[in-house]
Amino acid sequence: MNGLDDPLYLRAYVIANVAALVLLATCWLRPAWARWGFILLFAWASWMNSTTALRDPNVYLEYAALTFVPVYRDIILGPFSAHAQGYVVAIAIAQAFIAAGLLLGGRLARVAVWGAVVFLLAIAPFGVGSGFPCTLFFAFGMLVLLRKGLGAPAWKPVQR
Repeated sequence: MNGLDDPLYLRAYVIANVAALVLLATCWLRPAWARWGFILLFAWASWMNSTTALRDPNVYLEYAALTFVPVYRDIILGPFSAHAQGYVVAIAIAQAFIAAGLLLGGRLARVAVWGAVVFLLAIAPFGVGSGFPCTLFFAFGMLVLLRKGLGAPAWKPVQR
């Protein structure tokens, strides 16, 4: 897979996949903890993407060399490259909405889960750049949470 020959990418790749597997297991064992894990993950991703996009949006063009899907490479080097900052800030806003929806619960949490699943599946072809297959593990974990229930806000304990 492109990028795994770089020790920095390899380290991040291993950490991302171990974290994804731990979070996936937590979805079954402790869904409330997993929910907080996803809230923090998407809030962090929103912050990281927005600050990076505002400081150095061209860093996202590096993902073109990491993807294993030629059409993604063409999009990154084509239309995306001309407006990287705007695209990534829009993605960061969506990630913030996902975190907020998971936090608030109810219908918003269900919409947030589906938004997260679509997003996670869409970035999977970025390969090492998205930590593939960790995005698939995260997406599956989100579906497990959906099944476990997301009715109450995250800060309220679940009554069993």
